[in-house]
Formats: sequence, C-alpha cells, structure tokens
Amino acid sequence: MDGRAKNRDASGTPRYVPIADHGLIGDLRSVALVGTDGTIDWYCCTAFDAPSVFAAVLDAERGGSFELAAALPASTKQFYFPDTNVLITRFFTEEGVGEVQDFMPVVDDPVEERRHRLIRRVLCVRGSVPFRTRVAPRFGYGSQPHTVRLTGDIAVFDSPDLSLALTATVPLEADEADVRADFKLKEGDTAVFALDRVGGDVAPSRCECGEAERQFAATVAYWRRWLSSSRYRGRWREMVHRSALTLKLLTYEPTGAIVAAPTTSLPEEIGGERNWDYRYVWVRDAAFCVYALLRLGFSEEAAAFMGFVSRHVSPGDGTPSGPLQIMYGIDGRTDLPEVELGHLEGHQGSAPVRIGNAAAGQLQLDIYGALIDSIYLYNKWAEPVSSEQWDHVTALTDWVCAHWDQPDEGVWETRGGRKNFLYSRLMCWVAIERAIRMARQRGLPADLPRWRASRDTIYRWIMERGWSASRRAFVQHEDGDVLDAAVLMMPLAKFIAPTDPKWLSTLDSLTEDLVSDSLVYRYDPRVSPDGLRGDEGTFSMCSFWYVEALTRAGRLDEAALAFEKMLTYGNHLGLYAEEISHTGEQQGNFPQAFTHLSLISAAFNLDRALG
Repeated sequence: MDGRAKNRDASGTPRYVPIADHGLIGDLRSVALVGTDGTIDWYCCTAFDAPSVFAAVLDAERGGSFELAAALPASTKQFYFPDTNVLITRFFTEEGVGEVQDFMPVVDDPVEERRHRLIRRVLCVRGSVPFRTRVAPRFGYGSQPHTVRLTGDIAVFDSPDLSLALTATVPLEADEADVRADFKLKEGDTAVFALDRVGGDVAPSRCECGEAERQFAATVAYWRRWLSSSRYRGRWREMVHRSALTLKLLTYEPTGAIVAAPTTSLPEEIGGERNWDYRYVWVRDAAFCVYALLRLGFSEEAAAFMGFVSRHVSPGDGTPSGPLQIMYGIDGRTDLPEVELGHLEGHQGSAPVRIGNAAAGQLQLDIYGALIDSIYLYNKWAEPVSSEQWDHVTALTDWVCAHWDQPDEGVWETRGGRKNFLYSRLMCWVAIERAIRMARQRGLPADLPRWRASRDTIYRWIMERGWSASRRAFVQHEDGDVLDAAVLMMPLAKFIAPTDPKWLSTLDSLTEDLVSDSLVYRYDPRVSPDGLRGDEGTFSMCSFWYVEALTRAGRLDEAALAFEKMLTYGNHLGLYAEEISHTGEQQGNFPQAFTHLSLISAAFNLDRALG
C-alpha cells in the first residue's frame, strides 16, 4: 500500500491532516500543532526535542492525539487572534457555531513554567453545539506504556519518564488508557481543558473558566506587547509580523536558541525517505536570524541568539579547534545521534521516522561565513563585540584561511560525497571579508595581510573555477555545470554586484532551469546525485532568495510578482513548511524558520526598493 492509500481508513475518511492544515501554539519551550479539525497531533513536552506525547501527524494510530471538535458534521475555519499566537478553530454546524481557543501561557513563575500548561477553551458563540473530546497520549514517541488515574475532573497519565494531568470543567470518562468527554454547550457557555506536566513540586491544578479567561487575556497581552517592538511599517506588514511571531515561537527562551523547525520527519516527498529531524539549532541560520530580528527591531532576541552562539559555537579558548559542528541541541549539546523509529509509519506512510540528525557530523564550510556574518551584523547594528568575542573571530578566521579549499558536504547536507562546492567557498569568502571589515572599523588586532590574501584567492577561485562558460552561469561545484539555487546568495552576500553581467546571466540561467512559477528548486537531484532516492519539492527559502536577487538586480516588477505568488503558497495562517510540491502542497518540516527569515528579508528589501 503506498503512502497516499494509507491516508484513508476503511470508510474512506482521511487518516492524516495535510501538513499545511495546521496552526502553531507554544510557550517558548515547546510547541503544539493543531489541525483544522481541532486535533492536536504533534506535541513534545517539555522541550522542542523532548520525546513526543502526541504524534498522530507521524502515525495516525500509534502516535497519540488530543481530539476536540464538534460532534456534528461541521465546516471549520482557523485563524489567529489578531497580533498573537493564540489560535482559534471555529466549527460551523446546522445547530450553531462553536470555537476552540488554543494557547500555551508564557509565564515568569519558575514552578508554573515547569507546568508547561496547554489550555483548550471551548465556547459556543451561536445556537448550541455538541462537542466530543478524546485525549490519547502516547509517550516516548509512542513507545512507552502508561496508566491513567481518573479522580473527579482530574485525569493523571503516568509513564516511566513523564506524567501529565488533564483537568476539565466537564465530566471526564476513562476509556482504557485514554480519557474522553461528550458535552453540549449553548450560546454563551464555556468549557475548559488544561493539560499540565506534573511531578516533583508541580501538582495537578484545576483551571476553572475564570482562570482560563485570565490566562487568555494575559497570553494575548504578552504577544501584543512583544510584537509592539516591531519597527516594520512597510507593505506586507501582516505577513512579516506573522513570520516574526512564528520565529518567536521557535525560540527556546532558556538559551536563546532558535530551532530550524519544531517537527521531525515530515516528508519532503510523500512516501519518500527524505525525512529529517529539524528540532535543533543550525549555525547556518545564525546570520539570517540576526539580520531579520534586528531589521524588525527585536534586539533582545538577537542578543539572546548571539549569546547562544558565543557560549556554544565559538571555540572556547580563542584558538583553532578543528571544524565547528554544523548544528547543536537547544541546550548546546553536540551529541545528536540519528535513530530510526521503525514502529511509526510516518506521515501518510512516509518512512522512516527519524530522531537526531547524522548531518551533525558533516563538514560544511559555509557555516563559518554565516557565523562571522552574524557577529558582524550584531557588531554593526546592536552592540560592539567584546574582546573575548574578537579572539573567537580571529581564531575562526585563521582556521578558514587554512582550510577553505577542502571539499565538503555542502550547504544542502547531501549524502553523495564531498565536493568543492561554490557556496562553501562563497561563505568562506564572507567569513574572511566580514572579519576584515570589523578589524578595520574597530582598529582590532588581526593578521590582515594573510586574511586579505586568502580572501582574494577565494574570490579568484570562484570567478575562475565556479564559472561555467558553456552554461554562462556560476555553478554548483568545481568540474561540473550543474546549477544550484544556493548561488542566489552571491549578490545578497555582496560578493558580486547584483547587476554584474556574469551575475545577470546566472540569474537568467537559474530562472530557466530551476524556477517554476516563482518557485525555486534547490538543484536537480537527477543530474546532481545527493545519495538519496526520490525527488523533492521547490525550496521556499530559495524562492524568497530569488525575490531578493531580482530586487537587487533592479527587476522590481518581476520581484513583486514573484513575491505575491509566493504569498499564495503560504497556508491559511501564513505559515510555510520547508518545501512546496508540484501541486502546491506544503512538504517537509513545518513551519520552517529559514523560510520565514527569508520572507522577512525579501519583504524588507523589496519594500525599500519600491519606495
């Protein structure tokens, strides 16, 4: 049975909600995905990379879920309470209209913070509506057994590693290891369900309707207060602010880390094997995070992320220490072993489901450019780097000068062997060039003659060996003529003038070979084997890079049209997964931070160019 056949049960009802049919809530520690059908089918408690409690998005039977919906046939609509991350799912039935307000309070109290409370507030706004709920946790990615204790309106789910308490304002019934409830609300009535982590000094605590109302108001106020710091007043403000709110949800506040995405193994192709765990911090994202956050005015978040970078990514003793790791855990750990979970079938039958990421052991030289560029941007727009940070920068730059010419796995983490990738060379050039800028601007000590010599050597390598005379374009790697959307970064990184004839020729070649109705493929795996079976969709981050490259080349009408087209591929809430299929469906982990970062950058620069 193929993946698409597995998406329906015996009655023909879909077993999986499409990736795009989800909203996101969170508490700056973890998130939950809420489907348009009212079901929470992804939630990891107590952190982004903790084992899942609900993972029906990866296995409809064994993953676990928190269902809450009208008990009658209903059409649904989903939206965010304006300028917040409070999600509302509405149910329209013949008898009335009801809604579920989903949110996770962001609190300062240390004990309440460890509760990780998730509140589901149910309201009937017109007529009367019957509802049903079923809470079916499956701990440890569906591998750990659990028991349930039901005492009045409190149910406690106990597993070996985690206990959760469900409190409700309606009667609950035990159903083997699950809990269910059927209830009816008339206009003006409210019911509340609260799911808490309990244990140690965190005891079960009821969440009555009045308390839920207070928590709702406090959560709305928190998000609106946070968003009020935005300085963005240009076109596409709603989309830019939704992207900013999404990035904030992907922030692990205790360390300042920003995860690439809050999910694992959502497929890049339905039924395919390109399924990866993105719940970690990629060094590659560093410059883009700092750029986007500072452009919008979120200096505290940029500072927190730079704090994570300084603590965990830079060499601790100011001396070269070999290649940096390309990704880190949200707590800074480096051990991220990749494991396949064979007991889970994967989204729509897309196996394997993976946790951990073996790409952590790859050599990717581009991360040095991303890292040093982020430090440069922070030094330029936020606060000057410290003497200790500069020692780290000089150590990194010296290492790049000595090792930039090594073959590596490249920006896309391919598993087809190391090559001399142009993008890797480009970002090594960025690393050295930005370090030189800081040294000159601040009068900081540096081996400038050596740095300049290495920078210029890399420049000549790219212009000579990265250019294909037959393709009239810069290409993916030395000794080949394969195109790669990563080269869109060349003018964005200020390596080449955006109107240079060689660049404009490259842009035309990319448009012809890799662009489809504004959507951009990373590369063609058929002509550039990446060690994996199957195909992938267009890469949304690259599509926004394309918009920005058009903008910088002065092709503003094309850029504006491409940007507006890209906006139509966002989901009903303005969220983006990693990729888009040939039929316009969202694919890959969801939502992806890099896509929202590149959306912000494209919107900012296009709006400024349009005047």
